[in-house]
Amino acid sequence: MERGKLKYVLSVCAFGAVLIGPGAIASSSDATLSLVYENDTFYNRDSHYTNGIRVSYIPGRRETPGWAIGLARAVPGFPEQGEVLYGYSFGQNMYTASDITVENPPRGDRPYAGWLYGTLGLAVETGQQLDLVSFTLGVVGPASLAEQTQKTVHKLVNSDDPKGWDSQLHNEPGLIVAWQRSWRALVDTSLVGNQFDFTPHIGASLGNVYTYANTGLMFRYGDRLPFDYGPPRIAPGIVGTSRFVPRQGLSWYLFAGAELRLMAHNIFLDGNTFRDSRSVAKRYLVADVQIGAVATWNRWRVSYTHVLRGKEFDTQGDADNFGSLSVSLQF
Repeated sequence: MERGKLKYVLSVCAFGAVLIGPGAIASSSDATLSLVYENDTFYNRDSHYTNGIRVSYIPGRRETPGWAIGLARAVPGFPEQGEVLYGYSFGQNMYTASDITVENPPRGDRPYAGWLYGTLGLAVETGQQLDLVSFTLGVVGPASLAEQTQKTVHKLVNSDDPKGWDSQLHNEPGLIVAWQRSWRALVDTSLVGNQFDFTPHIGASLGNVYTYANTGLMFRYGDRLPFDYGPPRIAPGIVGTSRFVPRQGLSWYLFAGAELRLMAHNIFLDGNTFRDSRSVAKRYLVADVQIGAVATWNRWRVSYTHVLRGKEFDTQGDADNFGSLSVSLQF
């Protein structure tokens, strides 16, 4: 997709995200609306993981409901002390072959696939540690509406018509249970007059969509570092947090991070679980490297992340590059 068409894609996707529904982590703070948009068009590409969108809504000031507290206290390994957070997410991802103008992609190319999902997230935050568990239900295949979404957007922006969707994965319900623990650690508060910290994390996901173990690290450097664990991202990756604390005036930080995943199962590469479908030989070790910037102004937060994702399957030509843009408003 041509870079000059990016503003039209962003407008269409932002409108589509509002229609999808609410999501994110909620606390007793004011309500927050957040949008995450990921696309390879930022780097003039249109292949593999080509688009992801997720919209988030954080309810306003109120006590955390008793069911959330009870469930959090029942999760093994969750801290007994700390603020209990909960929330919901809804989104859509799409994956295509290397050349979307080919009606019958080669068997060694990445299968076409869509993923439409909703997530319930539950977390405990202690001030320096965040434990998160999430339960995701969704559908892979034509019912995800990924084909219709991509074709509609490409028609609106006069881009190439994606022709290979007849070869996409079949309909299959999807389930993912994920856990992650992150530690925020202060290293130096006086590096050239600004703050510097790092946040390591470990985690695991289990399900017929993804099954993997992950570990990584994020560095942040900036002015009055906010109370968060990095900007929000769409999994898999360094997911960060949708929750943030507003600042009076403008504050900012730069960040860089990396994650390594040991992939036991990836339906978007391995193919359908219960039916014959297209598939490729996946790589079991996949690495992400990311850099970006976050700006917070009063009740607004904007972030941009450049992601370099290593090869995910044996016959893949090049590593993937895509951008992740997030906008959050607390009101």
